[in-house]
Amino acid sequence: MKNKFMKIYEDISKQILDGRLIAGDMLPSENELAESHSASRETIRKALKMLSEDGYIHKVQGKGSIVLEMKRLDFPVSGLVSFKELTQKMGERAKTYVETFEKINPSPALQEALKQTEDELVWKVIRVREIDGERIILDKDFLAEKYVPLLTIDICRKSIYEYLEEDLGLSIGFAKKEITIEEPTKEDRKLLDLEGFHSIVVVKSHVYLDNASLFQFTESRHRPDKFRFVDFARRK
Repeated sequence: MKNKFMKIYEDISKQILDGRLIAGDMLPSENELAESHSASRETIRKALKMLSEDGYIHKVQGKGSIVLEMKRLDFPVSGLVSFKELTQKMGERAKTYVETFEKINPSPALQEALKQTEDELVWKVIRVREIDGERIILDKDFLAEKYVPLLTIDICRKSIYEYLEEDLGLSIGFAKKEITIEEPTKEDRKLLDLEGFHSIVVVKSHVYLDNASLFQFTESRHRPDKFRFVDFARRK
């Protein structure tokens, strides 16, 4: 049996996701929530704490809890975060579909992107990311076989970075990224839910190991309404 606070958490989070509570709305007070859910204030506080930690609400001192925008995910520009890490609190709301999985000889453009020769093999992995039933991200990953000798569809479906770090013991260091706005391609329109959208956000990343070895080139294509790219900047 679920804890009472978990049931309250799920009830409020569902109201937010369903649009019954929208960004900017104030939740009822702790006393009001305790009365409406027949629960103690301590139980309500536990539920609100989870909602705050998972990004559904923001608690304002002396005012209460305000509902946050949940239609977009904050995607860190300067960080290296896997899709699994980004969506780990979503559970079944987030799914990955592997559309292409093969080992190829790199094209001239890919040779340049990965600093490979035409004889060096590359893993080609194309994955579609679905959130809340909508296919909104197309990830096209190319990984040098000399650094990643073994890869499987199951690994690609779960998390490539988790496999590289935990199973292969590789240390992923840094990435160089380029962000552009482009017109959707035929592939984008075929694999993503883009009806009504005439642009797509493209993030190209050259990813290096800690020893500065270039091992991955990624092209991540995002539906513009669902993702907010964020960074933290400090004036020196």
